[in-house]
Amino acid sequence: MSERRQLINLAYRLLGSLADAEDVVQETYARWYAMPAAQQETIGSPGAWLTRVAGRICLDQLRSARSRRERYVGEWIPEPLPDRTGLGGRPGAATADPGDQVTLDESISMAFLVVLESMTPAERVAFILHDVFRYSFAEVAEIVGRTPAACRQLASSARRRLPAASAPAPPTAQQAGLVRAFKHAWATADINALIDLLAPDATAIGDGGGRVRAALEPVRGAEQVARFFAGRAGAMPGMIVLERTVNGRPGLVVRLTGGTVSVMAFDIAGARITHIWAVLNPDKLRLWTAD
Repeated sequence: MSERRQLINLAYRLLGSLADAEDVVQETYARWYAMPAAQQETIGSPGAWLTRVAGRICLDQLRSARSRRERYVGEWIPEPLPDRTGLGGRPGAATADPGDQVTLDESISMAFLVVLESMTPAERVAFILHDVFRYSFAEVAEIVGRTPAACRQLASSARRRLPAASAPAPPTAQQAGLVRAFKHAWATADINALIDLLAPDATAIGDGGGRVRAALEPVRGAEQVARFFAGRAGAMPGMIVLERTVNGRPGLVVRLTGGTVSVMAFDIAGARITHIWAVLNPDKLRLWTAD
């Protein structure tokens, strides 16, 4: 069971959904315990066996997810995670929530997860296993079902999908200041202030999943994004906007009558906000009922 944290970390990055990651890990352990004890004893590295099985299940899920997401209402955004880093990462440590076991780093940022969605299932698995978790291509080949050379090509192709190197992300304190300024400008419906905070080509994307109302198409351009948010300022009486860490970066949580109705993640380059992802689908907000 000491491998559970590693498996949750891997499956979340591969699938972009903690709920799906939990299902994968449960299925992986079910297969382990379904084996006779004598067969378990022949496996030299249970951790490696669990990783191979979990990786293959994730690969199958990624392949089927393509068709499911084609039927998804509006834009699909990965499930946002709250900041649990303060709970530590001791392998095998007891925790009340599997979300506590996901290590928050750059590979868990919303911007990174969104880029992963552009990869093919095989590219995504090869890239995450090799570049993030440092598995050898020989080990990756056992999971993907291709040769090590083919897996090397998959990872290389995946890297080409990553954005070209740009200005480094500002320090966390500066990012938090920009998000705080956005929160204030939004609350006051100050269009000019919002425009000043946004990159000229800024994009805002909402994910309601057909469960709640959300923009079905991305909103593009600083002025359009500013007007979109300003037009919705105060639309919900009693709305409270809180500053929180979302997938390891400063973000916002919108609450109404004690419940979380939206979690917003930001991507910032230089001193401007380039992307805003607003998750409104209640199925993806279960970890945010209280924080």
